[in-house]
Amino acid sequence: MNSKRTNPVIIIVLTLFSLACLIPFWLVLMISLADEDWVTVHGYSFWPGKFSLVAYQYLIEDAEKILRAYGVSALVTITGVVVSLFVTSAMAYALSRKEFPLRGALSLYILITMLFSGGLLPWYLVYTRFLHVQDTLMALIIPGLIGGFNVIIMRTFFTNSIPPSLIDSSQIDGAGEFRTYFSIILPLSLPVMATIGLFTTVSYWNDWFTSLVFIQNEKLFSLQYLLTKTLMNASFLQTIANKAYSSTAQVTTPLESIRMAMAMIAIGPLVLVFPFLQKYFVKGLTVGAVKG
Repeated sequence: MNSKRTNPVIIIVLTLFSLACLIPFWLVLMISLADEDWVTVHGYSFWPGKFSLVAYQYLIEDAEKILRAYGVSALVTITGVVVSLFVTSAMAYALSRKEFPLRGALSLYILITMLFSGGLLPWYLVYTRFLHVQDTLMALIIPGLIGGFNVIIMRTFFTNSIPPSLIDSSQIDGAGEFRTYFSIILPLSLPVMATIGLFTTVSYWNDWFTSLVFIQNEKLFSLQYLLTKTLMNASFLQTIANKAYSSTAQVTTPLESIRMAMAMIAIGPLVLVFPFLQKYFVKGLTVGAVKG
């Protein structure tokens, strides 16, 4: 019995590629631990000549705010992903059913939202004047609940990967649309759910603009917006300090180190989530691409 063995060259190439993907993380970590003056003189390096924890000490001073922002971002991300997957999959399932009477109209509506935008001002007025969700967590959750691209991906998955005969059999056995959706469709959709879930997780976790537009209460700041605001404050303080002192006594704030330290703090949860979804993520990207 002949067994196919993987070409060693492919293994070496993929190993080198995987290591290359770690280089940016290593560089960010080293700069976050580097002395600001050394970085200013020598630039970025994979192994700084002088280390310093000033950047992390600067962020530790706002540890309470950062932990609170972590909680806000985690709550918004988890809630948003769960609700988004339900809403997106429900709409995609309806659009995948040929007997759905509004299938064409809704598909056109989704396509239009992908091509055109109403603009920032109407978007702001809808959430503040109509929904009245400003300064609430709902302002951080609702804007990212559904996206046309995600609906199209799920609809394609349902159409190409779930046999219509399976749905017909469940209905013959007496299952309604909701029973079919929850008992048959969702369990068979783990790959695409994980794929869209990962996209949505990254989108929610990295969102800072929504907090900038809708949130004024510091207790509701997301992590990304808080870190961005902290960096802006540090830059402002350095500018003021440099104006207050003579050119021979410049005050140096570790802006580069702070920026990299903030990146290390913010990226942690995503690094932990991806390995658990990788198997489904890869399958979700490929399944349905070629109709068998």
